Amino acid sequence: MDTSAFPESVRIREVGPRDGFQNEPEVIATADKIRLINLLAATGLKRIEVTSFVRPDVIPQLADGDEVLDGIDRPEGVSYSVLIPNRRGLDRALERRDRFDETNFFLSASDTHNRKNVNRPVEESLTGLEETVPVAVEAGLRSEGVISTSFGCPYEGEVPVDRVLDIAVRLARAGCVEVGFGDTTGMANPIQVRQFFAAARERFAAEGLGEVELTAHFHDTRGQGLANVLSALAEGIDSFESSFGELGGCPVPAGATGNIASEDLISMLGEMGIATGIDLPKLIEASAEAQKVLGRLLGAHVLKAGPVNWNP
Repeated sequence: MDTSAFPESVRIREVGPRDGFQNEPEVIATADKIRLINLLAATGLKRIEVTSFVRPDVIPQLADGDEVLDGIDRPEGVSYSVLIPNRRGLDRALERRDRFDETNFFLSASDTHNRKNVNRPVEESLTGLEETVPVAVEAGLRSEGVISTSFGCPYEGEVPVDRVLDIAVRLARAGCVEVGFGDTTGMANPIQVRQFFAAARERFAAEGLGEVELTAHFHDTRGQGLANVLSALAEGIDSFESSFGELGGCPVPAGATGNIASEDLISMLGEMGIATGIDLPKLIEASAEAQKVLGRLLGAHVLKAGPVNWNP
C-alpha cells in the first residue's frame, strides 16, 4: 500500500459524550457525564463534543446540557464543542457561550434520512444553516458542518458524491472551517472512501476552499470502520471523529450501531507511527469507567485486549 500521502499526525474529536450518550437507552446521571468528560479531557484529547442543543423532548438523554457545560473542567488546550441543529438551538447555546469553543452543525445528505431525523427536507435544513452559521462565527465560535449519510443512506441507497459535495461547499461558504462526512449507518467501504475523499479534495481545491478541514466520521456497524480510516489516510485526511468505548450510533434507523472506538483508532495510528498526542492507557481508563456507569461491556477491542506490548 502506498503510504506517501499518510499524515505524520492526526486530529481526533471525541464525540462519545454527545453521540454516545444520546444513543443509550437510559439517561446517564449528570454527575457521571461530568466525571467522564473530565477524564477524557485529561487524556491529551484536544477536541471533545460534550453535548447537544437539540430539543430536550427529542433527545432526553442530553436534556442536561446546560448543567454539563457548567460542571465540566475547562483545561487549557482542550476545545469543547456542542451539536447545533438550527437557529433556535444556537440561541440556546449562546447563553452558555463562555463554556464551549466550537459549534457543530448537522444535516443529512439524503432527504429521507433528514426528514426522519429532523423532520424537514435537506434544502430547508441547509438554507437554515446558511443563515445560522454566520451568527456563530460572529460570536467567535469555530464552526464545523457535519453531513450524515455521506457514503450511503439506509432508506435511499446510494447518495451521489456530487450532492454531498454541493452541500459541503455551501456549508464552507457559510463559514464552516471544517466539514465532517459521516458514514452514519456503516455503509462505506474502503475503495469508496478513497474515491470520495479524492473527489472532495479536488472539489474543495477547485472552489478555492483548500484550507477547509475535511473530517472523516466512520461507524463500525459492519466492522469496516478502521479499514475506512486507512483509506482516508491514504488520501491525506488527517482529521477524524470517534467515540470512547465504541459508544454511539444513530437514532434512525434501528441497528445503526456505534462509532469507531477512539482507543482502537488511537492504538492503530500509534502502531503505524502516526501521532495523536493522546495517552492511550488514560483513554482506556475513561472507557472502563463508562462501562461501570452503564453496567455493561463496551465494544472497543483495545478496551478488552489492552495496548500492544512489544516488551513483554
